[in-house]
Amino acid sequence: MVSWQVPRDGRAMRILLLCTAFNGLTQRAWIELRAAGHHVVVQRAGDDEVVRAAVAAAEPDLVICPFLRDRIPTEVWRAYRTVVIHPGPQGDRGPSALDWAIMEAEPVWGVTALQAVAEFDAGPIWGSRTFSVGRDTPRKSALYNGPVTDAAMALIHEVVANAGDPAFTPKPLDYNRADVWGRPRPPARQIDRRFCWSDPAEHVLRRIRAADGSPGVHTTLCGTPVAVFDAHRGALDPEERREPGTVVARRHGAILVCTGDGGVWVGQLRARDGVAGAGYKLPATSVLADHLANVPERSDIAGYRDIGYHRDGDVGVLDIRFYNGAMSTGQCRRLHAALRHAVAQDTRVLLLRGGEVFSNGIHLGVIEAATDPAVEAWANIVAIDDVCQEIITCTEQLVVSSVTGNAGAGGVMLALGADRVVLRDSVVLNPHYASMGLRGSEYWTYVLPRRVGELTARSLTDDCLPIGAAEAVRIGLADMALPGDPVGFELAVLHYAADLAAAADYPLRLTAKRARRAVDERRKPLSAYRRAELADMAEDIFDDRHGFARARSTFITKGAAPRAPSPRLAASG
Repeated sequence: MVSWQVPRDGRAMRILLLCTAFNGLTQRAWIELRAAGHHVVVQRAGDDEVVRAAVAAAEPDLVICPFLRDRIPTEVWRAYRTVVIHPGPQGDRGPSALDWAIMEAEPVWGVTALQAVAEFDAGPIWGSRTFSVGRDTPRKSALYNGPVTDAAMALIHEVVANAGDPAFTPKPLDYNRADVWGRPRPPARQIDRRFCWSDPAEHVLRRIRAADGSPGVHTTLCGTPVAVFDAHRGALDPEERREPGTVVARRHGAILVCTGDGGVWVGQLRARDGVAGAGYKLPATSVLADHLANVPERSDIAGYRDIGYHRDGDVGVLDIRFYNGAMSTGQCRRLHAALRHAVAQDTRVLLLRGGEVFSNGIHLGVIEAATDPAVEAWANIVAIDDVCQEIITCTEQLVVSSVTGNAGAGGVMLALGADRVVLRDSVVLNPHYASMGLRGSEYWTYVLPRRVGELTARSLTDDCLPIGAAEAVRIGLADMALPGDPVGFELAVLHYAADLAAAADYPLRLTAKRARRAVDERRKPLSAYRRAELADMAEDIFDDRHGFARARSTFITKGAAPRAPSPRLAASG
């Protein structure tokens, strides 16, 4: 390895992010490192020749690999200081760190920065962070997007600081040290993940949640081979229990399956082994539609609810917890009905609260699996537009969007329909559509320019680059960013909404809101924005002028972006 040199200015560095996918963590690293003054370029791994050429062109002071699943070319880690961010504590090795942590009910977990060497996860340690996993079994995606990503970002900043210190030397991996308590673990296979429906509900829940997102757990339901995802506890009275593995209830796309001592709600399935629709992760009732004729719809059994409403004094709280933030036609219609109920209440503030992912707009999986994807996509766009219109035209209450998790495309525009937009400070937004071959709808041509102006709106939608919470507040896209874990953040935003409702000037604010809406409507009716946007979307969906069908199919079947987010990622600073 070449000798390490501190950058000439003692602070700013040339950093190359080598990633398997330009996902939430890599996007956040790109955002925060650039904000810290570093010159950052992004390169996807997988093609060694392309990687070697990109690194040679960038001549980085430091290569950082956030949760990289690909092997790093030997010429790269030997010639450049290369640090891998691994989602496990010191000593943990292997590609299934989070899967094993959840399956084995680890109470504490960690993230470690390792110098790249020939052997995976065996290099000298640059630093580590630990955190409590919590008593409740987390979904793998929730663990990844929450404490793991937060710890990884803190570690990335530490790595950059250490890289600028000539006196810093990473510690060799030594299993004799007390703080090295991880261990090598093999890749988690389906045989490791398997369970029986006769097992206790908590065991079943843990197995499914450890494989959530990918790859799911293989099992059989209603005689159909499936992979299961999105599991929730389900309370079943003893007299309602049936043979384990029996589907006894359904609710808004989810099914309740009997276990050895109770039940588990399953929200998502993927058919496999040649079954019709195999390969698409879909609402469970869609996959098993032919087997559920006699299964009742039940709203009285606890454990699963993707839309919920409750009052907290003068604040009405509408919770939106859609899996991975995707909103199908049916979900949008139910959300529209929930909004109509919420705005009819005598509360002063309506709080729209998202979950692990706030929203990513329309449901590409349901669209791709439809008999006629174009017809389904059109229905989905119209339904989500109805949701956005209800938010924008609510003039009897102030509306606050509470964005706990990341948001993209139409999900960002949905949030912008509110009067106040509050972000968790770790949130990454992707306020654009073009990478999916769409011009976009959700009244984006109204809500985005009114916040950031026409020029910035055009830049955000054309450049297709992610934006962090601090930058979103700076340009006016959001009103404030608050720190804290998801639970603490949601509580802080609820207090903020309650303060708005109790403020002495509340009547003046509501009157001003109504006046602004009236002026905007006279200047250009909302219906005009909608007609123009849908005219563009009709060409994108039915004429496929920008490759929506191919981009959508690639995204669903491979789980990766159809193309690089932006050429500027290769030349960003």
